[in-house]
Amino acid sequence: MTQDEDAARLGLRERKKRETRVALSQATIRLCVQRGWDDVTVEDIAAAANVSVRTFRNYFSGKAEAIAASHLERMRRVADELRARPADEPLWESVAHAVEGQFAPKGGPEQGSSEDRRRWTDGVRLMLAEPALHGEIVKANAAAQEELARAVAERTGTDVARDAYPKLVAAVVGAGSAVAVEHSLTADPPVSLAAVLRETFDGIVAGLPAP
Repeated sequence: MTQDEDAARLGLRERKKRETRVALSQATIRLCVQRGWDDVTVEDIAAAANVSVRTFRNYFSGKAEAIAASHLERMRRVADELRARPADEPLWESVAHAVEGQFAPKGGPEQGSSEDRRRWTDGVRLMLAEPALHGEIVKANAAAQEELARAVAERTGTDVARDAYPKLVAAVVGAGSAVAVEHSLTADPPVSLAAVLRETFDGIVAGLPAP
């Protein structure tokens, strides 16, 4: 086997592992939103993802880690999208496109009927309030910011180890995204996440002027 073939094989293996990780995370979120935290078991999740319980345990220690993994994966996709945006596009325009594409994709739960949206939003709020999830979210957010900081450093020609700028941008993106998600979940009357994300990043680009 040549070096290229070996690299391709390893790349395929990592891609399949990432796909399994995502499938398990999404199944955990879907079931916990639909049924409630206490009414979902690891056995339920494994069955929904069509894998064994042992496979689930190979990836996650429990439901909380599986749910938090979705945030890390989403921010990895934001970083990938940022790298793929046109090189001459302003940084924050690229960031806004990347974030909106991953946090509020077309065809998501908020595109359903008003009753479906309400049920989904209520379920997400209850899930995120689960105390067991908080520590895992903090860890996932730290890893997510590292991923995004590396992408920002590549795009801006800065050094993530020496320069504060890429870490600062990553932190702002993380905070802005979190605020937008929270606002869309609690706003009355309801507002779409896509609209809140656009407003949030427009404000960031403008320097957060007083309203």
